[in-house]
Amino acid sequence: MSHQNSTTWQALLNHKDVIKSSTLRQLFADDAQRVEQFTVRSCGMVLDYSKNKITQETQSLLLQLAQEKQLKHAIESMFKGQMINTTEQRSVGHVHLREPQAKAKHPEVHQVLAKMYQFVEAVISGTHLGYTRKQITDVVSIGIGGSFLGPKIVSEALKPYQKTGLKGHFVANIDGTAIYDKLQKLNPETTLFIIASKSFTTQETLTNAQTARKWFLEQATEEAIAQHFVAISSQVDKAQQFGIDADHIFPMWDWVGGRYSLWSAIGLPIALLIGTENFQQLLAGAHSMDEHFYSAPFEQNIPVLLGLIGIWNSNFLNAASHVLLPYDHDLRALPGYIQQLDMESNGKSVQHDGTPVSCDTGPIIWGSEGTNGQHAFHQLLHQGTRFVSVDFILPRKSHRPCQAHHEILASHCFAQSQALMQGLTYDEALQALSGSTQATVEQKQLAKHKMMPGDKPSNTLLIDQVTPATLGALIAAYEHKTYVQGVIWGINSFDQWGVELGKQLGHHILQQIRGEIPSDTQQDSSTTELIKLFKEK
Repeated sequence: MSHQNSTTWQALLNHKDVIKSSTLRQLFADDAQRVEQFTVRSCGMVLDYSKNKITQETQSLLLQLAQEKQLKHAIESMFKGQMINTTEQRSVGHVHLREPQAKAKHPEVHQVLAKMYQFVEAVISGTHLGYTRKQITDVVSIGIGGSFLGPKIVSEALKPYQKTGLKGHFVANIDGTAIYDKLQKLNPETTLFIIASKSFTTQETLTNAQTARKWFLEQATEEAIAQHFVAISSQVDKAQQFGIDADHIFPMWDWVGGRYSLWSAIGLPIALLIGTENFQQLLAGAHSMDEHFYSAPFEQNIPVLLGLIGIWNSNFLNAASHVLLPYDHDLRALPGYIQQLDMESNGKSVQHDGTPVSCDTGPIIWGSEGTNGQHAFHQLLHQGTRFVSVDFILPRKSHRPCQAHHEILASHCFAQSQALMQGLTYDEALQALSGSTQATVEQKQLAKHKMMPGDKPSNTLLIDQVTPATLGALIAAYEHKTYVQGVIWGINSFDQWGVELGKQLGHHILQQIRGEIPSDTQQDSSTTELIKLFKEK
């Protein structure tokens, strides 16, 4: 169904005109119960979405839109393993990766996890040693996209839980500098390499893996590869051809997308760094959010509300981008993870039936840690002409013994959301400058520069503390939010055809750069000239 034909969509468009006549200041002043009405608690977190420009009528219409788009049925279809990734003819099963064994719909998941846990314990305990009988000290994870971002960002976020004694390193970029700089600091006798590639053909990953292999073989023999290289792939035979022992190959399945895969054996680097018990808690936290998403009424459902509020801000209030602001140093890389999750999933322009979408889909996702952003891009949030919606993320407790720091951090987080909401009127700015009603010409002029419009929407997610369980729940909430929005827009959130053309053209251009094929006479003149300039000595 096109959105122009949706009666609820049209009702929301009409409602938008009514909302525009109000301000967030006014909405708070008129309703003493506003915060209570627009706050939800579950899975170790609190979502306060009261600072969005909504009323009970807005929420009712958004919930009606979810019903009209059959969101409940779509959620059930995913959990039941139905083929919702229609363009690739696949079911979508990342929720099954974190099901407890007693509920497992895919027994093979727990077989692989058991194999993974056994390997982790062998490495940590020293049962699995390097080729010179020295204990493994460093783990280098080689992947890209979801095979890289998930393990790297979760490992960083759970740094307080990294107590296995291993040091983690992550390589993704095809730029040789990335892997070269890391290898210079490592000892091949004590380094374990994890090659994470579902197809075991990804150019960036395989090139970096071959570079690591060559570096390793400068000091070791071919036979030693089996002790120092492991693989996570659905292509076991290709991994074995690389020289990896079959016992050190951890399978994946085609019903797990890369950006949803950290819960599988792709999470091996995480388990090595934080231990198997903590990795199990990560899965348990995600599963708790799965259960909440599946069973909670939509008006009390964190992912559903995040998704619907995002639709409201993006499609009706015209927010072109959405910024994530984690006020926690360990979560500083989270915006990059959500950026891939959301933009690769919902950066689509056709609906399931192949017809063009009739509204904007996925907003631009970006962000940085607080308070650093306050001294950089927050200026644009407060006084710029771009309309941006915001998620503030703050743990109530820190792992570090720096309570004074954490209190200041929290005060900044709350103040920024308040400032975005209420702004500063001209009269307030003038009063602050003059201290009276008798303002000078200069003060009147300066007040124009100090005033801020406010009325900028934000959510605040308070987490009890960043633990494996709460982090699992937080990431799962954003996964499900992404799916909710895909359902409303009528698009497939689980394919990524947009990344394929560049890969194909890149292979063709590489052949020209290396002189394996002549210059393409059908190619555009800019690309031809760039190749020529690159090859000049």
